[in-house]
Amino acid sequence: MEQNDQQRKGRWKLFAVIAICASPLIASYLTYYVIKPEGRTNYGALIDPRAYPMPAALGTTSLDGKPVTLNDYKGKWIMLQVSDADCQEPCRKRLYDMRQLRLAQGKDMDRIERVWLITDDKPLETMLMREYDGTHMLRAKPDALKAWLPTESGTAPTDHIYMIDPLGNLMMRFPKDADPNKMKKDISKLLKASRIG
Repeated sequence: MEQNDQQRKGRWKLFAVIAICASPLIASYLTYYVIKPEGRTNYGALIDPRAYPMPAALGTTSLDGKPVTLNDYKGKWIMLQVSDADCQEPCRKRLYDMRQLRLAQGKDMDRIERVWLITDDKPLETMLMREYDGTHMLRAKPDALKAWLPTESGTAPTDHIYMIDPLGNLMMRFPKDADPNKMKKDISKLLKASRIG
């Protein structure tokens, strides 16, 4: 009888130890999947790369017609915007924001490439090209881009800035007329969390 009592007490102690050890894991699981605290949300929308794999047939070329692919920039983060060659004010603002956001990363700025995918064959303004020197300006097939790049309801790919990770996965879309200060926080978090690129 005494031995049974000791076994029962031993089991309860064992359960108590297991419960104490498992409680942080259970609490973190509940916090992440059930409670979903506001502090873990991003400004940009996270994209499942499996749902939007990079198409092989974007038909991207340099401005002088040489074949170039986004895979040529693998190993770095890519900030991407889409527009036709007649870059109006929203397009210019995105180019400016991309340049400033890269500069704002300080010592990490070399981990980011800026890419402008141009959806037609019209010539670019020389002053614009000079102003945004360092941005890779590539021509791409507009239908392929529309099929690949996800958008918010009522918007087009030309309304957004996208982020592609160093492995070549499309992984974030910023909203139309995005706030650069909020974008900066997201990009800083991505760079800090990533051990690649």
